[in-house]
Parts: sequence; structure tokens; C-alpha cells
Amino acid sequence: MRIRATVAAVSGALALSALAVPAAQADDTAASYRADVAKVRQAALAASDRAPAAEDKPYALNVSFSNFKIAKAVKVGTTNHVATTVTYTLTHGADVKINAADFVTDPLIYRGSATAPDNMLYGNKPAKCTATSATTANCKGTIDVYPGSHELINTDAGTWRAAAEATAFNGQDPDAEVFDITKVGYKGQSGLGTTLMQRFSKLTVNASPEPVKKGKTITVTGKLSRANWERGTYNGYVQQPVKLQFRKKNSNTYTTVKTIKTNATGDLKTTVKATQDGYFRYTFAGTTTTPAATAAGDFVDVQ
Repeated sequence: MRIRATVAAVSGALALSALAVPAAQADDTAASYRADVAKVRQAALAASDRAPAAEDKPYALNVSFSNFKIAKAVKVGTTNHVATTVTYTLTHGADVKINAADFVTDPLIYRGSATAPDNMLYGNKPAKCTATSATTANCKGTIDVYPGSHELINTDAGTWRAAAEATAFNGQDPDAEVFDITKVGYKGQSGLGTTLMQRFSKLTVNASPEPVKKGKTITVTGKLSRANWERGTYNGYVQQPVKLQFRKKNSNTYTTVKTIKTNATGDLKTTVKATQDGYFRYTFAGTTTTPAATAAGDFVDVQ
């Protein structure tokens, strides 16, 4: 689920200046939850630009977040929904009722700075928390990504930072005719960790001719491509080092034959001498924006 908006730090909280824009796949409950939280967050931001005693802002909720854990990398293709699990510890004051039906907390990740992110991603649903003491709880949520809904652009690939937030509505309904936001508590905290958002990669190989006489030339071709989030296609990843590896028949170990680079369209082509039966494959180590990929071995019968 995405939000592209300008944010600002409000007493240590992460606050957006626009309402959440839920993914098309999110159900009505998820959309409502995100919109309600966004209204409170927006009010906190607006109040931060005025006097500290502004009367139309949520109060600072007595919570903090720690032990934030998320996958080292999130690999996203062009169409499939990707859900990444996040866990963190919520520490709260004794007056904060985390088991209340209208208390919500959720993780989020953002691209760029906390004060002016380029993009933000959330989960479809709030995190679920289990109390470990009177003032602490272990929470588990997700970050949901829908590349088919254009939540990402290609330059979003790379390092994202993590944050979490909590909202105590305390019986207040943001959609009601009378909504007293001063009775709602809110806290957001940024800089809790990092993850890599990566453009999913594919790698192919073809060794020919098959079969081939010993001593003759084998041509090994292939292609390294990665997700283009803006077009919804896979395009060649150019000028990238890729290793050609060989595994003897009846062996489980690949050895590197040589390293070559992809051309201007992501294609690979090189030649080797036929010496014995075995499998050829290409393998790519990956970059911060693109995960590693290894092609399945292609068998060549040497006669």
C-alpha cells in the first residue's frame, strides 16, 4: 500500500501532509483504517506549524518503538503482490490500552528522508500485538506492495528506511459528525531500520550446439533482465558483470569459467571449447537495486 506525499517530523513523529491512498487490491476495512489514521496524522502535522497549544491536534501518545525487524531485501516483480513481515516491540504507558478495539499500530517504510520522503509503503491491515508485560508488547505486521498498481517507480529501487506509528482513537470516529481529535492519541517514530527494495531479476542461458564434438566451439548465450515497475515489463540490465560457470556431469559443483558483461540490451554471449559433458550456467551476484540471479544449468553432450 502506497502513499506519495510530503511529510514532516512532529515531536519525533512521522506525519504526512496528505491522506493515505490505499492500493486497489486493499479491502474496504483496510482502506478505512488507513484513511482514519491518516486524518489524525495530518492533523498532527498541521498543528505543528502553529502554536504548541493548538486545540485541534491529537495528543502525544505515550508509546515508543524498538527491535524493528524486516527482511534485508524486498524483491518485487511487475505484477504479483508482495507481503513482507515486520516485527517490533511496542513500549507504552500504563494508561495506553493497546487491547482496545480502536487502538491501531502499524509499520511503514519510506524512501528518502523522514521529513520529505519520495514514497511510503504500509500494510493492508494494522499490526497484531501480544502483551509481554503491563507496558510492552511484541507486534507483527506486514508491508504490502502491489507493483501492478504502479506503487513503485524504477528510481525507488535501493535503500528504504523503517518507521512505526500508533493511534488510540479512544472512542472517537473520524467519520462522525462530531469528532474531537484532541481525545485521540498519536505517535510516529522514524529511523527504526532499513531494507532494500529491489527490482526482481531473471537470468537465462543457452549453450549450443547440442550435441557437440570434443574440441569444437560452444556458444553460450543468455540474458539478464529486471523488473521495470513503470512499464510492467522485464528489460535488459546493461553493463553488468555475469559469471559463466560449468559443472561436470555427475558432479554437484560449479566452477567459474570466465566473467563477461551484459551488452546494451542485457544480452550475454561468449564461447568456450567443448571438453566434456556437463552443464553451463550464468550467475549474477546482484546489486543494491537488483537481487542476485542464477540460470538453471544447460546440459551439453560432448561426443
